[in-house]
Amino acid sequence: MNALAHLFKNNRLWATSLTETEPDFFTKLAQQQAPDSLWIGCSDSRVPANQIVGLLPGELFVHRNVANLVIHSDMNCLSVLQYAVDVLKIKHIIVCGHYGCGGVKAAIDCRPHGLIDNWLRHVRDIYLQYKEDLDRKADETERLDRLCELNVRQQVVNVGNTTIVQDAWARNQSVTVHGWIYSVADGLLKDLGLSVSAENAVFDLWPAT
Repeated sequence: MNALAHLFKNNRLWATSLTETEPDFFTKLAQQQAPDSLWIGCSDSRVPANQIVGLLPGELFVHRNVANLVIHSDMNCLSVLQYAVDVLKIKHIIVCGHYGCGGVKAAIDCRPHGLIDNWLRHVRDIYLQYKEDLDRKADETERLDRLCELNVRQQVVNVGNTTIVQDAWARNQSVTVHGWIYSVADGLLKDLGLSVSAENAVFDLWPAT
């Protein structure tokens, strides 16, 4: 017996539902993808990119990893970014974190977690950079949520500092990087006001307020 048979059943119901409302949906989808935006988000199963923004397959290019990090040595993330910018010609790059992120929490809880601690060291560095301000917040949840926001900010900086985006801006390609955060508690997105483009590309000096 297939232990995951229910997933295939769900898949058939989903495909049938889509074709009932738009009979040629998959025919068109198979011919090309033309998304306007790249979503860089967390792997958390509670944060499904397409559903959050109400987009169908083919309308959003997606990369996800633990704690929505953009690391300059991560060839996986950089390859997605390069394909999105140079091939798909996307206009928007959305870095979206979420409150209560388990990866962010693990980065600062002072317990070993194995291999992933090497990945999360990047979040730990952000925490140490803003430790004095963060430690002023007595409430642990408030402190964690603020670090989640600071993490998004740093990843927006990292995206903008990649050679991929820098080269796109140098050739006057329209690409804007946005920093958002999602609340699992109410399903709502928050714009952190971190949008950057070629016009305001010197943003790595912005103070984190």
